This record gives sequence, C-alpha cells and structure tokens, in this order.
Amino acid sequence: MKFKKSVLMVVGLVMLLFVTACGGGNEASSGSEESSGDKKTIGVSISNLDEFLTYMQDAMKEEAENHPDFEFIYSDAQNDSARQMDQIENFITRNVDAIVINPVDTTAAVDIINLVNNAGIPIIVANRTFDGVEEATAYVGSESIQSGLLQMEEVAELLGGEGNIAIMEGMLGHEAQIKRTEGNIEIIDQHDGLEVVLQNTAKFDRSEGMRLMENWLNSGADIDAVVANNDEMALGAILALEAAGKLEDVLVAGIDATPAALESMKAGQLGVTVFQDAKGQGANSIITAVKAANGEEVEDVLVPYQLVTPENVDEYIAKYE
Repeated sequence: MKFKKSVLMVVGLVMLLFVTACGGGNEASSGSEESSGDKKTIGVSISNLDEFLTYMQDAMKEEAENHPDFEFIYSDAQNDSARQMDQIENFITRNVDAIVINPVDTTAAVDIINLVNNAGIPIIVANRTFDGVEEATAYVGSESIQSGLLQMEEVAELLGGEGNIAIMEGMLGHEAQIKRTEGNIEIIDQHDGLEVVLQNTAKFDRSEGMRLMENWLNSGADIDAVVANNDEMALGAILALEAAGKLEDVLVAGIDATPAALESMKAGQLGVTVFQDAKGQGANSIITAVKAANGEEVEDVLVPYQLVTPENVDEYIAKYE
C-alpha cells in the first residue's frame, strides 16, 4: 500500500512538472505576438533606434498587424555590429522563416548575409544599401546618392552658386555617409563658385553635430552653409550656431525630414532637408519579408527621396499626423 502511494505521488509530481514546463515557454520579444506552432516567424534587427529608425520600426509593427499568421521579433543592435551578429545568430537558431536587417556596419553586413544564406533563410535588407547587398533576397530602401544630390542642388540654388561649404558627415564608412557626401560633391563640382572649406564626421548624432559646429566656429572659418548627412547633425549645428548668434548668417541643410527637423524648418531655422520615407521603407520591408517567408518571388523596392523646403514643409508635417 505504501509502495502504491509513493508511485502515485511520483506520477503526480512528474505531471505537475510537465504542465509547468508547457506553460513556461519562451516569451515573445517586445512588439511580437504570442508564439504559436501554426505561425511563421520573422526576425527584425534594427541598427539603432534613433528618431528616423524608430519611425521605420513603428511602420513595420503597424504593417505586421496585417499579418496575424506571423510572429515578429524585434531587436535593437544599439549601433553594435557584434550585438547585431548575435541577434542574427539567435534568429537562425530559432529557425525563423525570414529576417529583416537594418545593418549597423556595411562590411559586417556582407558576413551576415552569407551566414543567413547558408542557413537557407530569406534576408531582407532595409534602409541601408552597400556593396554586396545584391546577395540578399531583396533590398527595401532609397538610393542615398539621390538625397545628397537633391540636398546640394537646393543649397547651391539658395547660395546663388557661390559660397563656402562645410560638410558634416555621418559615421565614416557607412553607406549613407559615403553616398550622400558623394552626391554633395558631384553638385559642388558643377559650380566654380562653391568650395568645401571644412569636412568632418559627427557620426549622425545631434550632440556630436553641435560639438563639431562649435569647433568650426572657434576656428574662425568663413562658412556660408552647413550641409549635413542627416537631420540630427543639422539640428546639432543649429544649436551651436544659435548659441553663437550666427544662425542668421549660415544656411543649414539636413536629410531625412524627421518631425524635429520639420519643426525646425517651420520655425525658420533649418533651411533644407530631404524626405526619406520611413513609413514606406518599414511597411515594404515587412511586406517583402512575408512574401519571401511564404516562398514567393520578391524584388527590390526603391522608395524615392523628396526635397523639402519651407514652401512645402506643411505637406510633410502632415505625413506624421
């Protein structure tokens, strides 16, 4: 009798442990739905959630709601390429059905694409292109050189084809830094009266942009326009110029047309920006990833840039409402 009782107790304990284990599965990442055996999974790794990329990820999450048969896992690499590689390896280990990556480092991105391709998983590159991106399943984003061309064409027009230009670059080696600056230089070379007098990196960061602008002002250089690879650096430059009482003397141009930049333009501070469609890139990245996960043929999706000036700024402010 005692033996029978002991067996029943052991069996009961085993059943309790089994039920507990079944109820304690992995939690879905922030923004994802509860895991289900019937759902396919898409892993998303964003390089860094700055203002623009946060809007892009928000658009991804909004589009994801249209695909209830999918689970979405979102990760922030915090501008750390090693962290992003770990995230991708985790996606592969979890055997996701597709991956969306907004790469931290364009050199490391080639290794990531090779790794994912070897695992037989479709990979969609969002927002940032680079040499080797053609090895990915698809690219969804814009042509960075176009933004540099549009930006500098407007600056040249506003300066009447003459003036000293200070170029504020993003993270060196980053595709956007290379191509946007290349577009700037192409237009400058078409005007004998335009000259680049200063050029340095502020790493796409507002604080770095402010610090660099302060250094330029302290150098005593004659600057007619600050042309920044993105709005964050442009806004930093504006802070420094405003503090020095020289904002009225210098034209400031950015790229991305973020809400903060549009507000600055509306206030008469930022002179030029270029709209990069965060919502379009985010939504199309998810749409493309879902198609790829379902075994459908997919193609690159190019989302064009658009020039923003004080004359049409209200149209772009409305896009965020």
